[in-house]
Amino acid sequence: MKEKVGEVFSIARDNAPVPGCTISKEVHSGWNYITYFSLARNADISAEIYPYHKMLIVADGGMEIYGADGFSKKLKTGDGIITYTDTPMGMRSSEGAVYTEISIRRNDIMNEAIKAGEVFRLADLVPYVEGKIVNMDVVHNDKMKFVVMAFDEGTGLSEHATPGEAIIFALDGEGVIGYEGKDHPIKAGENFHFAKAGLHSVKATKKFKMALLLTLE
Repeated sequence: MKEKVGEVFSIARDNAPVPGCTISKEVHSGWNYITYFSLARNADISAEIYPYHKMLIVADGGMEIYGADGFSKKLKTGDGIITYTDTPMGMRSSEGAVYTEISIRRNDIMNEAIKAGEVFRLADLVPYVEGKIVNMDVVHNDKMKFVVMAFDEGTGLSEHATPGEAIIFALDGEGVIGYEGKDHPIKAGENFHFAKAGLHSVKATKKFKMALLLTLE
């Protein structure tokens, strides 16, 4: 991935909109590509037809997804949506927005709780359960997994390594990411990138929710 490793960062802060412009930054170009987009106020990405879904996750601001037959959905910070395939889909923003776009192929396995064309809030997909960790696979295939997790205060994952690179999206509360022997406090709205095989752990210093995007290419 074309992203800094081993330190807390913010997709929203690092990709602030530029007046009058639409900006894209490719982060991963594998089977499921990952791209950051920054929309200036009143920017509009015209509706186009794609043979695959797009999962959009808003890091900051507000935007509208629009399409044929009057289709329109409004998203704000923390919201997500999976677009339809084979139908015109466009994105525009009256106030400016920063979002992550992940391509979702037709044969990728999506959780039944997620429906294309419906807005969802990532932090609301999983509940807090006393003394436990709750996780949900949102979508996955043999090259990628996107998971949402809820940690009760004091719970966590012991040090381990993943077989691919991963980006964390902190969604609610506060936690500590241990990475290669160093602790990194993280809170809602911030992000973290693990390199492949990087030793890491997660500890919830308060109730903590996060999404994990793992690539296996």
